[in-house]
Amino acid sequence: MLKLEPRPQLSRFWSYGSPILALLITVLIGMVLFALLGKDPVKGLAVFFWEPIKSGYALGELMVKATPLLIIALGLAVCFRSNVWNIGAEGQFVFGAIAAGGVALLADKTTGAWIVAAILAAGIAGGMVWAGIVAFLRDKFNANEILVSLMLVYVATLLLGYMVYGPWKDPMGYNFPQTKTFEAVTQIPRLMKGSRVSIGLVIALIGAAALWVFLFRTRSGFAQQVGGLAPAAARYAGFSARRAVWIALLTSGGAAGLAGALEVAGPIGQLTPYVPAGYGFAAIIVAFVGRLHPVGMIFSAILMSMFYIGGELAQSRLGLPKSLTGVFQGLLLFTLLACDTLIAYRIRRKSAPKAVVAPAGTSSLQASTPLTAPTAVQATEGAI
Repeated sequence: MLKLEPRPQLSRFWSYGSPILALLITVLIGMVLFALLGKDPVKGLAVFFWEPIKSGYALGELMVKATPLLIIALGLAVCFRSNVWNIGAEGQFVFGAIAAGGVALLADKTTGAWIVAAILAAGIAGGMVWAGIVAFLRDKFNANEILVSLMLVYVATLLLGYMVYGPWKDPMGYNFPQTKTFEAVTQIPRLMKGSRVSIGLVIALIGAAALWVFLFRTRSGFAQQVGGLAPAAARYAGFSARRAVWIALLTSGGAAGLAGALEVAGPIGQLTPYVPAGYGFAAIIVAFVGRLHPVGMIFSAILMSMFYIGGELAQSRLGLPKSLTGVFQGLLLFTLLACDTLIAYRIRRKSAPKAVVAPAGTSSLQASTPLTAPTAVQATEGAI
């Protein structure tokens, strides 16, 4: 039999090896799942892991999906390292998209290229405002940020629905719930012709570098992490817990809002009820698979975008439901949580109990019955 034995110290190897093992287990379970659905497992895995990288155009689409995931995950990493559990990045993403879309709707034929900067700034501000509500309630009333941030996701989604079904609805849109298509001048500049990859990818990579510097080379970043790992030590060192909460939530909210602005002024080009794509929730998995490290999150964002594209291709080519994307995301998260056990524990073989050999002339009942303390004393006295 096997048992879990606590390690004397956390395993550095499994800290990095656990996500790889989780991915391998996810792939194996995925193959079984494809087989149960009557599909060729090899073809199913090719849709998820080969099709998204087999051509230049496919790689471009992969980067389009990975950009918002990485940007949101970078902001969430600041929260999670600070022990602030912002689960509502999806709502901040949506509200940032609403704010950016409002600015984009102001543009006309005479508007200059400066509008792009205004759209991105509006998205960041919108996300920070939405996260600021969480920070205010946590700071003033000690409200649980998990519940507050999660509930605000639904508020933001309902607000988006109100705007596209009501005041901002395109009068020439054949009664579809959407705004008018934004003017061409509001389009986020693209990196190359013939590809949808925008400057958002550059912003995401710069953000990853900036986060590395902030976390590992600045006093403020050190204070954030100490506050998350050891609140008592942070208070003793004079670090402000209130300041850490505000920095963490405003940073993550601004990042999510920026991702929303890049999405609506980039690939989508208008506001629709389908702006919420689950990026805010998927970015939580991206952050933890990437070990809350900027470099790790770059690779995990690419992996998660493979799941998004693979789910779309599985729907069109294999006739499988698009929800398969969520299945793979959930499998990766659960297997990661399971594999993380190996960081603090190691697996040992549990040895079977040794059989007691009775001396000659002793009955089986006597051999199996241990002597209690009084019985042992009496036996000794009788011998004497």
